[in-house]
Amino acid sequence: MLSNVTSSLTTSQRADCWGWWSLQKSMQSLFIPIEGWRSLLRTCPWRTSYPSPWTSLWWRFPHQRNLQSWVSFPLLTIQLHRDIYIYICIYMYYILYNCSPVKYSTSRFLLVSVRRIEGADTKVRVSYQERALELRLPFGSHSRFFLSEVNRAWSEVCKSATQAPGFKWVGKYYKATKGLGVVKQALAPSGATLTKLSQQRKTAKSGPSEKERGANAGAPTSKQTGQESQVKSSREDRDDLVRSSSHTTSNKAQILAMPQFGLRDNIIRCELLKTEDLYTYTEDFSFFLGTYNVNGQTPKESLRPWLSCTANPPDMYCVGFQELDLSKEAFFFNDTPKELEWTKAVAEALHPDAKYALVKLVRLVGIMLIFYIKKEHAEFISDVEAESVGTGIMGRMGNKGAVAVRFRFHNSDICVVNSHLAAHIEEYERRNQDYKDICSRLLFRQLDPTQPPLTIMKHDVIVWIGDLNYRITELDVTTVKELISQKDFETLHGHDQLKRQMDEEAVFVGFVEGPIDFQPTYKYDTGSDKWDTSEKCRVPAWCDRILWRGKNIAQQQYQSHMTLKTSDHKPVSSLLVIGIKKVNAEIYKKTFEDIVRNIDKLENECIPSVTLSNREFHFKDVKYMQHQSVTLSLSNDGQVPCQFEFIQKPNEHTYCKPWLTANPPKGFIAQDGSVDIELEVFVNRSTAPKLNCGKEKMEDILVLHLERGKDYFISVMGNYLPSCYGSSIHSLCQLREPIQDMPQETLRRVAENSQTDDETNTEKPLDIPKELWMMVDHLFRNALNQEDIFQQPGLRIEFAEIRDCLDTGIPDSLPGSNHSAAEALLLFLDALPEPVVPYSFYQQCLENCSSASQCEKIISMLPQCHKNVFNYLAAFLRELLKNSASNRLDVSILATIFASLLLKSPTKQDLAEKRRSQEFFQHFLTQGSS
Repeated sequence: MLSNVTSSLTTSQRADCWGWWSLQKSMQSLFIPIEGWRSLLRTCPWRTSYPSPWTSLWWRFPHQRNLQSWVSFPLLTIQLHRDIYIYICIYMYYILYNCSPVKYSTSRFLLVSVRRIEGADTKVRVSYQERALELRLPFGSHSRFFLSEVNRAWSEVCKSATQAPGFKWVGKYYKATKGLGVVKQALAPSGATLTKLSQQRKTAKSGPSEKERGANAGAPTSKQTGQESQVKSSREDRDDLVRSSSHTTSNKAQILAMPQFGLRDNIIRCELLKTEDLYTYTEDFSFFLGTYNVNGQTPKESLRPWLSCTANPPDMYCVGFQELDLSKEAFFFNDTPKELEWTKAVAEALHPDAKYALVKLVRLVGIMLIFYIKKEHAEFISDVEAESVGTGIMGRMGNKGAVAVRFRFHNSDICVVNSHLAAHIEEYERRNQDYKDICSRLLFRQLDPTQPPLTIMKHDVIVWIGDLNYRITELDVTTVKELISQKDFETLHGHDQLKRQMDEEAVFVGFVEGPIDFQPTYKYDTGSDKWDTSEKCRVPAWCDRILWRGKNIAQQQYQSHMTLKTSDHKPVSSLLVIGIKKVNAEIYKKTFEDIVRNIDKLENECIPSVTLSNREFHFKDVKYMQHQSVTLSLSNDGQVPCQFEFIQKPNEHTYCKPWLTANPPKGFIAQDGSVDIELEVFVNRSTAPKLNCGKEKMEDILVLHLERGKDYFISVMGNYLPSCYGSSIHSLCQLREPIQDMPQETLRRVAENSQTDDETNTEKPLDIPKELWMMVDHLFRNALNQEDIFQQPGLRIEFAEIRDCLDTGIPDSLPGSNHSAAEALLLFLDALPEPVVPYSFYQQCLENCSSASQCEKIISMLPQCHKNVFNYLAAFLRELLKNSASNRLDVSILATIFASLLLKSPTKQDLAEKRRSQEFFQHFLTQGSS
């Protein structure tokens, strides 16, 4: 019977309706055995057209139950798909296992009715006898995933009529689910009835309002009331609450971007975004922004003068901290008890005239951001994501960097960044670089994992807070203090580094900062209002700042809070009133219907096509860790919108070589529109080794595919300049001339000999690579007393100059600062294809890490050139430790930094392995080590 049904359907009738099989209206009733249903579901084709509004299926079950239920789908909205998933599966459990058994001969049916309205929300109704369960699902991938999971769970239930399933998957929802009592009922003995479930549903209908339920979704459970209980909830619980944030009517346009809905829905999304002003309006909400560098202190006073300084309670709080913990444990292992102490202090100091829900907390070492919202607004928060990026040494250490939270509030996308940029008055260029690194490297994943991540700038509103560390220049400390005493902040602000850099458009382009009419917030003697009286006597500066970017934003206050004296900084606050986009549901529905009606007229009439600006691209003189990019422009010259994507070639896992990326790799072009695609080349430690020795060439072909259209082929070539970065120790010891002076054939032969241990070369190799000697010798002569050496990053432009010097031999001595030379050394060690201690010795080193004699014995067994490099570096680091009073280094810091570079794991290291590798290397740093 199943084969007869499928053979009678046309291609347009075999339409996928949210993972369910769709039939034409004329076939509203159909009997299918459960085995046939599962087979039909597995072979269901991808949607090629859209189903008629109403479709029905009769689903016959070979079960011992007198069962009849149905599910329908009209236009409505939902809150939490997770809770609904539990309810519907538990209800099915009751239907199957809590009813009196009857004989197989009796007919049992489940009626599933589907109404498909493209782009609309859905309503699910499950009924048994006189009891019913009504559910609401949002249009989007979450609902699609939910229905597929229900179908999967239901299919598992149907496999056996005699054995009740364990429903183990429900366990992961126990912690944060409001319907916990229902879960317990579902797992009750089979003698239980449906009465309790029915009563619970009736209670829910007459219980809290929809807004109250939404607010509770973003807050702790009902037993945890008050701000103190919110602090006690674990980070794991908070993350679970965030993940369950709902999609509301206001963000359907974003959900339409999901690839599951194909080209048609992307056209709808594009048109909706273009006409957004028709169905949205703005409403003002107040945002409290606060930043405080606490200098590693614990909270010693109430934060209420800072956080409750506004007359009316703000709608949202975004509170940022820097230098939360200055201990080595926090720096190296990102673990600190001060997170809980300061979080509790914040919760206790929020405005007393409102109830707040903790939405998200994110921390990177000492940089922390806490996000609270009024409970009545919690239901309108969705798509919450948090990310962090370190900009410390090698761009990894988290002592400097940023944390950020992005979220969708009603129909506006908002991003809040809390950063701590490089210190010292002369390092403004390093601060500029930190800002650019944060903007380029801090990426938020999207709901659809196939879509490229969102950058900071891809938001309607961006708020940037933190210790930006920009100082006051060209004025001595006495003049600065005199201007402060006269409250001549305008003159003083003219010498502010941040203002000057923003005026030059070097950083924070498009951002705004309100007028500063408060005295500098740095640096004070801890516990007082006195300026710095230490030996360094720092020049006062406005290090702590709050900036914003976006439309419909007005600042109501911007001030410091002198009453707080815990730190050498003073906290700063700003109250912003932001116009948030909200959706008019009626106008949205009408706009949506008009768009769909127009698309129906165009569908299947034309084949999409594009014009490419170029089909061949050549990158000249590509260097290690140096970005190059060109622009590929696509113009839609067809009569319909089109969707493009770079696709994989046969027998390849990705659409391009690892040194190449296309941004964006997929997208949508409206009719008569165009899009620019950045083709970027970047060679890093993973791709450099084969390019250095010529085993791979910088050549690739990209295949650009148009949905329902043809493919275009784009040739990408480049001229890569070999570098000592990414070359092996053995190869570099064979090269007496700069690597870029060597013929490609020589480099290939040397690389092959290093892999086969060929000793036919009669010329004696160098003891250590000359490039390594140049860097270490430079640091030995110039940086033994350099403060914070190997802890403060250098400048990227100076690293490029050092790399070119090592690769070409020009000039004779290394350029750049000591910090740049130190970072260049670390990057050199990090880029080695085989670490200084080869991978084959790794496990042996960890097993003998507690014995100094065994550790020295293992090093003596290394290949000669690797052993020479290890001993040379250890001797240099011991010299650095002799000057620890001035450079502020100790054994623990050096072991942490260098152990991970010299002694690498073939796989990802866990925390225990990191500690053991550091213990191994510490034996070679202690005084008296040979």
